[in-house]
Amino acid sequence: MPEVTVNIGGRQFAVACQAGEESYLHAAAKMLDDEAQVLADQAGRMPEARMLLMAGLMLADKTASVEDKISEVQAQLAEREAELEGLRTMGAPEPERIEVPVVPEAVTDTLAELAARAEALAADVEEKAG
Repeated sequence: MPEVTVNIGGRQFAVACQAGEESYLHAAAKMLDDEAQVLADQAGRMPEARMLLMAGLMLADKTASVEDKISEVQAQLAEREAELEGLRTMGAPEPERIEVPVVPEAVTDTLAELAARAEALAADVEEKAG
């Protein structure tokens, strides 16, 4: 079982851990040391046991806050997944019907007559120009 030396609050501690867990232990010790440093900056020198207790409590408070946020996010995710599942089972919506008004035959006839006149005028212009 490996033994790792960690620094917390300016003090060294030898701690045993499982093989392969050394990096996790160093990371945890760094977190505890950061909290101990905050305490040392605020309160100055204090007994080792009190410093470790307070630093541990500060980390526990942060952990509880993170767990609360995780629970909120998981609840929101569950709501979204339920909403998504509801949309999936809902099926495709009915297509929207749009009615297009019919153009009256008199308008169609008038447009055809105007087109014929325009073509005749164009032919006259081409004939006179050519």
